[in-house]
Amino acid sequence: MPFKVAIQMDPIGAVNIDADSTFRIAEEAQARGHSLFYYTPDRLFWNDGRVMARGWPLEVRRVRGDHFTLGPEQEVDLGAYDVVWLRQDPPFDMGYITTTHLLEHLTPATLVVNDPFWVRNFPEKLLVLRFPELIPPTVIARDLTTLRAFKDLHGDIILKPLYGNGGAGIFRLDPDDRNLASLHELFSGMSREPLIAQKFLPAVRKGDKRVILVDGAPVGAINRVPAEGETRSNMHVGGRAERADLTPRDLEICAAIGPTLKEAGQVFVGIDVIGDHLTEINVTSPTGIQELERFDKVNIAARIWDAIESKRA
Repeated sequence: MPFKVAIQMDPIGAVNIDADSTFRIAEEAQARGHSLFYYTPDRLFWNDGRVMARGWPLEVRRVRGDHFTLGPEQEVDLGAYDVVWLRQDPPFDMGYITTTHLLEHLTPATLVVNDPFWVRNFPEKLLVLRFPELIPPTVIARDLTTLRAFKDLHGDIILKPLYGNGGAGIFRLDPDDRNLASLHELFSGMSREPLIAQKFLPAVRKGDKRVILVDGAPVGAINRVPAEGETRSNMHVGGRAERADLTPRDLEICAAIGPTLKEAGQVFVGIDVIGDHLTEINVTSPTGIQELERFDKVNIAARIWDAIESKRA
């Protein structure tokens, strides 16, 4: 049965159709006969008991430079839709959090993917704290004394904003680095949020693995290898995607976290694994579908829509 599908995302004109996971999700939905409606987060609003959005009917196609067509602008009641996708990228700020509060009012009559209550309560770098046996030594703190003690203990660390994304603001501080106080001062001047520090994992030189889970089950992985002279492996900052197999340790990690993700309605999740350690659980706007499909010759978008259609049934 065709669904009415709304997609809350960043401006569609800027997406890379060869890499963007939201585009691939929309493409598969359209292929299944579902109708698409697109809007940006700033066009979501609450009015007199209804969750509304201003946006456009959407058609997509895999043509570079001509990948979408919009219908006439409309104001719609999202409660009339079967599925609403929460797919804008972080930063995970109060604007993002507010959209989760509004979209939560649609459930359970409308299926919101991923479930907005748990997206709000599962920040990527905090959700991993539920699984301390899987993660590297980690500290989350705002005060410099705590961060300095952590660095003194572990020597070589990674320091990053707690709610950052795409590799932005990530620093490696090796045992000889003397910039911790300066970076703390810089970050503290930008926000009141804590920082997260983790022990540096030398295995990152071989890559930062992105494992995709659908409804709590692993469906494949890609490896993201840092560019020469770079610590970060994010593809936003020049990381290179390679084919990867799921190791016994990857499957062990997925078995540990999968039931929590499934129970919380996190249909599409991307986790980051370096060596034997889980470093992040990405639920806001995970990526990696298209790279995985190309490497493994599988239709991951179809697996996602199979799970959604099963839930709606």
